[in-house]
Amino acid sequence: MDLHDDARSLQDELVRLRRELHREPEIGLDLPRTQERVLRELDGLGLEVSTGTDTTSVTAVLRGEGAARDASRPRTVLLRADMDALPVAEATGLDFAATNGAMHACGHDLHTTSLVGAARLLHTHRDRINGDVVLMFQPGEEGWDGASVMLREGVLDAAGRRADAAYGLHVFSSMLPSGQFASRPGTLMSASYRLLVTVHGEGGHGSMPHRAKDPISATAAMITALQTMVTRRLDIFDPAVLTVGVIRGGTKRNVIPATAEFEATVRCFSDATGALLDTAIRETIDGVARAHGVTADVVFESEYPVTVTDADETAFGAEVVRETIGEQYYTELPNPVAGSEDFSRVLAEVPGTFLGLGALMPGLEPDTAPNNHSPYADFDPSVLSRAATVYAELAVRRLDRFAEGATR
Repeated sequence: MDLHDDARSLQDELVRLRRELHREPEIGLDLPRTQERVLRELDGLGLEVSTGTDTTSVTAVLRGEGAARDASRPRTVLLRADMDALPVAEATGLDFAATNGAMHACGHDLHTTSLVGAARLLHTHRDRINGDVVLMFQPGEEGWDGASVMLREGVLDAAGRRADAAYGLHVFSSMLPSGQFASRPGTLMSASYRLLVTVHGEGGHGSMPHRAKDPISATAAMITALQTMVTRRLDIFDPAVLTVGVIRGGTKRNVIPATAEFEATVRCFSDATGALLDTAIRETIDGVARAHGVTADVVFESEYPVTVTDADETAFGAEVVRETIGEQYYTELPNPVAGSEDFSRVLAEVPGTFLGLGALMPGLEPDTAPNNHSPYADFDPSVLSRAATVYAELAVRRLDRFAEGATR
């Protein structure tokens, strides 16, 4: 079967679906319109479809009918796409841009569309598929840990037995040329943590700071001290990134407030560094607070673990891309990426891999194009048929290898 040719024939339909999803982005775990649209697109494909209880997820099981299928113990491959958007006001100027204050600034509309395309390809060729395929349409990747919800609700066992392999992909509006796939074995993406610091001082008049205890100046000192801490307490070969994205405090320029707070995202690539950061951050905040005569409450919460790919499955993914898309369209990343993913939770349970896919718009340069999460981020829709092809080929070829006895 030539899935790539079939995928090319779906390209116009995929572009249309992507645009419709892009117009109506939804945030978090509750994506009713997106769920409804995915269900409509899957209708008529002969899939066993279920929806989530605690989230608007969609799980669809395709039963292959290949002659080599082991009916007594059918093997299962899981394919995942995330569906949620970000609280970003879109500034792309596209004629299908979102206008509701949210935006598919991370390309999840392309992921969802590509997996729908893969579902159609697999349906067309189900008589050649030697096992079962679970399609995991997941809400809440952007900080809501939707993967954990779907795992709790049994997505890995949706076909009646535990999935044997799992694959996901993610598009990028910069960094990679359009159509270029990339991954690496082992540590691929960072763990992420949420840091919230609330500083308690004593309010007063801005003209007499000596009669108050200023949480604003203490907050500024803490932020600077944390950046120095990262460079002095951590091994440079096991690094971390700490970025403060929110600062809150004060009501008027001549009033010293009683409290201030800031939030940061923290990324690292090992559990050991995560534990060290927990200790070092608290010690740094406490030291600065004491120096300023204030106190501070620190919340340091784990969000997503490190994304670790299986070496054999990553080599298999590279092989699939090279043989179906072209030898030149796969690149092994030299270093991990500091972004984080809750697909890491799936890969901690099931051998698999995660592929990056360049979706750089024509005329832009990888190093200067607006990055994912930017209000100006745009994604090349021409990659949709390639993404659908690779999704489907990963499932078909892995099930073929299971049928041939080529297990890990």
